[in-house]
Amino acid sequence: MITVVVIGILASIAYPSYQEFVKRGNRTEGQAFLNEVAARQERYFAQNNEYITSDEDINKLNLKDGGTSETGKYELSIGEEDDDGGYTLTAEEQFNDDACGNLTLNAVG
Repeated sequence: MITVVVIGILASIAYPSYQEFVKRGNRTEGQAFLNEVAARQERYFAQNNEYITSDEDINKLNLKDGGTSETGKYELSIGEEDDDGGYTLTAEEQFNDDACGNLTLNAVG
């Protein structure tokens, strides 16, 4: 009986830490996804002298999974940056993370 209590206490301590670890991993995936899209934006700009600035043109970037991150945790949204010729990338979370929310990267970094 004592063993069950000890295991229960350890599990109650470890599980919240594990959940936070998983959320940090998801955030890292979102950051990597934005960096990959930004690199493809720069490659597209080098070839076409313009950035992709609308969601309808995401396929022109030849992303592996379209506008979705590798595990589907983030959806990509692309917007134009205030008429300066840049872009804004937003990775919209598809899971519950109250501490972080959506991730954004623009042409300046």
